[in-house]
Amino acid sequence: MKNDILNHIDDPAYLEQLYRKNKPKFKESFGIIYPDLKGSQVGEFWQERLNYESSSISWGEKNELVYVFIGCLIAGLIAKSPAFFSISEDFFYPRNIGFIVFPILTAFFVWKNKLSLSITSTLFGIMGISFVYINSLPDASESDTLILACIHLPLVLWVLLGTAFEEKKKFKISIPLEFLRFNGDAAVMIAVLGIAGGILTGITFGLFSLIGIELETFFEKYILVFGLPAIPILATFLTNTNPQLVNKVSPIIAKLFSPVVLIMLTVYLIAILYTGKDPYNDREFLLTFNIMLIGVMSLIFFSVAETTVKEKINFNIWVLLLLSVVTIIVNGIALSAIIFRISEWGITPNRMTVLGANILILIHLLWVTNRLYLSISKRGKITDVGKTIVSFVPVYFIWALIVVFLFPLIFGFI
Repeated sequence: MKNDILNHIDDPAYLEQLYRKNKPKFKESFGIIYPDLKGSQVGEFWQERLNYESSSISWGEKNELVYVFIGCLIAGLIAKSPAFFSISEDFFYPRNIGFIVFPILTAFFVWKNKLSLSITSTLFGIMGISFVYINSLPDASESDTLILACIHLPLVLWVLLGTAFEEKKKFKISIPLEFLRFNGDAAVMIAVLGIAGGILTGITFGLFSLIGIELETFFEKYILVFGLPAIPILATFLTNTNPQLVNKVSPIIAKLFSPVVLIMLTVYLIAILYTGKDPYNDREFLLTFNIMLIGVMSLIFFSVAETTVKEKINFNIWVLLLLSVVTIIVNGIALSAIIFRISEWGITPNRMTVLGANILILIHLLWVTNRLYLSISKRGKITDVGKTIVSFVPVYFIWALIVVFLFPLIFGFI
């Protein structure tokens, strides 16, 4: 899009059309090329327009509101499917939790970005195959491969959503850095809507209980099952139409939590040595260790996504570099622990999944850490760090596909 803007900088109609197709991407691209346009009338006009923050909330166009309403209704009906078709909830929800919301959000961006029929068909073709496959697996609640497939399938759907996030001319499994920023902002919006919904629910229960009416059963059967799927859909819509609502909150959260997590993680590693606890012989400890690793890695990636908006080296970049180094140490411990467990007790689906994930995370972290170091030493740009993060996503996507589609077959559905 940067080249499109520069090539049509004197064509107001084309720029307006380009802006309306994908406002977040246009703003990001213009921010990168603005230094070259600074001082020009066109450059200053778009700079002021893109950075003007209205105090009012935009509710989008009428057809967007209709789509959101219908999308929330469909998501609620999908979530209510076990009651409609007498399907076991234990069978339905673990397998289909991702299909309640992700296809609706993907369709929203397909429609907004006017993606071609071939791209749309490919996206929903993969989703359709995944839906049929996951629901065709044997009904064995104790199957490790089934649990792993259910856990990794939302990651596959999330990558497909990211692929639909921006306008593309041909199908390619990739997500833009802007999508990570959007996820951070949407997560904040989801939290706000969730808290507001919780407060409203508490007040409603309290008021009706005063007059002797108990709403718990009705709430669980209808309000909750329709309300929960509606929250991410509404959050996505509001974040897309009103990026100014939370786009300053996410960077603040990233800046506040990154140094705190760095201190916590360092103290935690020291505490492990002091207490004598280790993940080599304690399975639950290893599981917690890996969950912590994924959480910290996610914080690093979202923090980098927020930081690369401004190309300058500051305290936050140093914090991210140190946090990446400490996280590599954590990953090394987790990786050595899972290798030890495999050598002692053999290969299982869970151990192979953790081993593969830890290897991929280690490679990715080393790559990101190298880019952070190069940016601090001024031998590279901070924007290269963001590119490094999103360029590795297809590898995670392929690994998730392997776990979802091949592991149940390789390990005989155990």
